[in-house]
Amino acid sequence: MKSILKICNIRTLRDVSVVRNSIASNEGIVACQINKEKGEIEIVYDAYSINMDKVIEAIEDLGFTVI
Repeated sequence: MKSILKICNIRTLRDVSVVRNSIASNEGIVACQINKEKGEIEIVYDAYSINMDKVIEAIEDLGFTVI
């Protein structure tokens, strides 16, 4: 499956790196692309292994806000 999440407070390349590493550490994530200018994260994942709630929780645990 593919999902696009809006994130409102990702500003620096360090933020992008931290979020990407957090998302990639979850089993079932196939690909992740982050556009900090648009504030979007495009995620390709295996819906049988992970759900978006878990991904959103991982991002919010880092202090970012998912809209």
